[in-house]
Amino acid sequence: MRFQNKNFWYGIGVSVVIYGLFQILLTRGIMNDVAESTLILICINIVLGVSLNLINGFAGQFSLGHAGFMAVGAYVSAILTLDFQFPFPLALLVGGLIAAVFGLMIGIPTLRLKGDYLAIATLGFGEIIRIVLLNTDYVGGASGLSGIPALTTWTWTFIFTLFTVVVINNFINSTHGRAVISIRENEIAAEAMGINTTKYKVIAFAIGAFFAGIAGGMIAHKFYVISPNSFNFMKSFEILVIVVLGGLGSTSGAIVGAIVLTLLFTFLQDFPELRMMIYSIILIGMMIFRPKGLLGTKEFSFNFLNKKKEGEQRGTK
Repeated sequence: MRFQNKNFWYGIGVSVVIYGLFQILLTRGIMNDVAESTLILICINIVLGVSLNLINGFAGQFSLGHAGFMAVGAYVSAILTLDFQFPFPLALLVGGLIAAVFGLMIGIPTLRLKGDYLAIATLGFGEIIRIVLLNTDYVGGASGLSGIPALTTWTWTFIFTLFTVVVINNFINSTHGRAVISIRENEIAAEAMGINTTKYKVIAFAIGAFFAGIAGGMIAHKFYVISPNSFNFMKSFEILVIVVLGGLGSTSGAIVGAIVLTLLFTFLQDFPELRMMIYSIILIGMMIFRPKGLLGTKEFSFNFLNKKKEGEQRGTK
């Protein structure tokens, strides 16, 4: 437990140092607007990857509806800032909460399903959200919602990314998180031990939906305009690739996967027709040569620093 606490504060410290370094580079003009946009996209994809990994990796479910939760958060937060002049952080949180409500609505009736059946149900949910938005004039219909203020900055994105990683990591290391992991390992044994499997799967689903909604809100306030087709099945597939590439059941893996795929996406902007083909090749290659992902279930750790300090203390004694 002492190592976990120290790891937490070491991680916070390293994150703050990374933020400070990039902030200096941006303010001095060493990094241009394109580089800043790439940084923001990396952070947003980290939020998406870590939140989906909670559902697919730690809870052991197979969800393909993350783009639907993104759409809910994006449209709700955009409407709040456009029509009701909500502060940006509050609009993101409200959008995330509404997305979490939708997560409960879809989770309670469908999370008794497993495997492919759950994937089909969540995919259907995402398509329902998209079709409803397409046919709603208030949010622009097929043409989308435009004129959204550009409020997503590097600082706000970093804050919400750090918030996402800290909350989900602490949830996983709590007793509730251990219950979720036990369901993934053996649902029948977990039920035999008295764990309410449906309850914990719904909780994981709602938390994942909440952070997907926040990520959708940040995207909406970065690119000025959003449309229903921005949140189709292919978007859910991209997030799934991030999780599988990094490693199911590893928060650190989701972070690495988000960084790798965002940089790959940036380099392939001039070749959009090749992007999905390369994603597919990456998935096939990972399933053949590294089925557990880049990190598997491993996490970044600073335990070597703790052990070094303990060794020095013993030496002085």
